Amino acid sequence: MKKIFILTGEASGDKLASEVILNLKKINPGIDYLSVGGENLKKLGINSIFDIKEITYLGFSKVILNIFKIKKKIDETVKAINQFKPDILFTVDSPDFTLRVAEKVKKNNPYIKTIHYVAPQVWVWRMGRVKKIKKFIDHILLLFNFEKPYFDKENMSNQFVGHPLLEKKIKNTTDINQILEKNKSIISIFAGSRKSEITVLAPILVDFIKLMNEKYTDFTFVFHSTKEYSELIQSYFKNSDLNNCEVISDDKIKYHILSKSIFAVAKSGTVSLEICNLEIPSIILYKMGLINFLIVKMLVNTKFANIINIAAKKEIIPELLQSDCNPKKIFEYVANYLDNPEKIEEQVKNTKLILNKFKTNNSPSQLAAESINKFIS
Repeated sequence: MKKIFILTGEASGDKLASEVILNLKKINPGIDYLSVGGENLKKLGINSIFDIKEITYLGFSKVILNIFKIKKKIDETVKAINQFKPDILFTVDSPDFTLRVAEKVKKNNPYIKTIHYVAPQVWVWRMGRVKKIKKFIDHILLLFNFEKPYFDKENMSNQFVGHPLLEKKIKNTTDINQILEKNKSIISIFAGSRKSEITVLAPILVDFIKLMNEKYTDFTFVFHSTKEYSELIQSYFKNSDLNNCEVISDDKIKYHILSKSIFAVAKSGTVSLEICNLEIPSIILYKMGLINFLIVKMLVNTKFANIINIAAKKEIIPELLQSDCNPKKIFEYVANYLDNPEKIEEQVKNTKLILNKFKTNNSPSQLAAESINKFIS
C-alpha cells in the first residue's frame, strides 16, 4: 500500500490539505495516511502525531522565544516521517516549519517525493529562497498565476492550480433566521484564527461595534470563529453588554452567513479571497507587536498586506494596519462605504477583475489531488 505523510502547521493549512485529500481519496482510495494536522484531517480519519496548536506561533518574537520547542517538534516530526516511510511527503503552507522538516527528510531519504502546496511568498520577501527550495522539493503547487514566473526562472517543477477559496460552493439550505434578528443586515467580522490575533483584535472590534450602534440600529455583527475560540470571542462582547453580536463556528453555515452579509471587516489573510469572491465589500485589519512590525517592514518587497492589493499593485481594499487599526478609524471607513453605495460598487468591480486572474477552469483541490496522484502512481 502506498503511503502519504501530510504535514501542516496551522488550521488554514489543515483545511486546505483536507480538501485535497478528500479528492485524492476518490481518485485513489488505496493510500495509507499519517499527518501533523488538525480537526479537518481528523474528520477524514487521518491521525496526527501531535496537535498543530503545539507549533502555531505568530510573529518573529514568538518564534524566537519558542525556538527550542519548534526545533524539538521539527526533530520529532522528521523521526515520525522516517519511521512511517511514506512514498510522498505532502507539505502545506507554514514554510518555516514544513519546509524545514522537508529539507531534513529529503536529505536522509532522497527516494521520498516531496510536494509542497501554497508557495512561500517569495514575491513578498526572500526571493532567493527558490534556489534553496528546489534542492529538496520535487514539485510545488501554486495558488496564484503571478507566482509561476518566480519558479519557472529557476526551472523548478510547478503547477498553478488556483485557490480553493475561489471554488464554487454548494448552496447551503440551512435556516439562519434562528441566529439573526429580523430586518437586520449582517456585517461579518473575522478577528483571526489564532488566540494571539483574537486577543489583540477582539477588544478593538467590540469598541468599533459600539460606535456603529451609536449611528445605526439595523445591523447584526456576526463573528466567524473556530469552535476552539468561539467562547473567547463571546466573552468580549458579553462583557460589553452588546446584544446585536453573534459568534458562529459551524463551517456548514459560515459561508451562508458571509454570502448574506452586506459588509465584512477582516483580519488580513486568505479569508479576504472568499469575501471578495462573494462580492462582499470589505476592509482589512492587521496589528502586530512593534518589534515584529519593524522587522517585517525591513524585509518585505511589497507595500500592501492584502493579496488583492498586491496583485493589483494598488489599494483596492482599504488596509488599516498598526496604529490605524483602531475603533474610530474602522468605524469611519465602514460608515463611509455604507453611506456611499457607489464606493461599494467600485470596490466589488475592481476585485472581480483581479479574482478572474486567479481562477482555473477546474477545481483547485481536484487539480492538486491529480498532481499528487501522478507522483504516487
